[in-house]
Amino acid sequence: FTGNLATPEGRHFGFELTFFRYALAPATSRQQGASTWRADQVWMAHFAITDTQGKRFVARERLTREALGLAGASVEPLKIWVEDWEVSGESHDDALGVRLAAHDDDIALSLSLESTVPHVAQGDHGLDVKGAGRGNASLYYSVPRLAANGEVSIDGETFDVTGVAWLDREWSTSSLEPGTVGWDWFALRLSDGSNLMFYRLRTTAGDASPYSGGTLVSADRMRTRLEADDVSLTVLDQWTSRATGVRYPVSWRLVVPGSGIELDIEPYLVNQELALSVRYWEGAVH
Repeated sequence: FTGNLATPEGRHFGFELTFFRYALAPATSRQQGASTWRADQVWMAHFAITDTQGKRFVARERLTREALGLAGASVEPLKIWVEDWEVSGESHDDALGVRLAAHDDDIALSLSLESTVPHVAQGDHGLDVKGAGRGNASLYYSVPRLAANGEVSIDGETFDVTGVAWLDREWSTSSLEPGTVGWDWFALRLSDGSNLMFYRLRTTAGDASPYSGGTLVSADRMRTRLEADDVSLTVLDQWTSRATGVRYPVSWRLVVPGSGIELDIEPYLVNQELALSVRYWEGAVH
């Protein structure tokens, strides 16, 4: 889950709450009488807050095994959790209502989310191919607009907020083939009510992979599959992290000529790097 939130006075916050599950072995491999500490799954969660006015970005991590109730997921009731960070709620067809809850020493989030648009099956009916090799694909869907309301806390201050969130759900055995080293990934809600997801896969040579792609869904729910050649993406600015020395693109021009879309994408803050066990830049943009 990612999103943009604001107080009644207009103070902006961005947020991310993402859960990752890694299978260590097939579930059927569990041995009878094995220790209750033994786990076939490892879970990781990332939680971040962008405080635009305060010029602060705070990111935290939880990492644990699926054992002794420390982490896991269930469908009925709907619940995904890593220690005391969790998503819970109800889902039926395209109706999704969930509550997000996460807190750390200096940041906290408590949000209620309700979907306002149907789910979007990415790729070919949900199968999103990212390379030529067998298995270089994922199953992938999005919920681009979820109405959000609740509270954000940072450094002891709590703010009532409303806004809009985006859900991406993706699972695979392997998504990137050899020679593909990263990506620029966008989840954009446009002012005319349309929603745009696009990713450019980057090769070791710095080029865009031909398996880059995305989806444009208009306000009247017309879905357009975007291939690599349908989108022009130009980096306008970069930022180098003092903490890690990594240089990231942070500003772009994205053009979809066939749909009349031309966007300059700017970050609310340039420093939105999650320098955690998995290091990446992900942040609120406008």
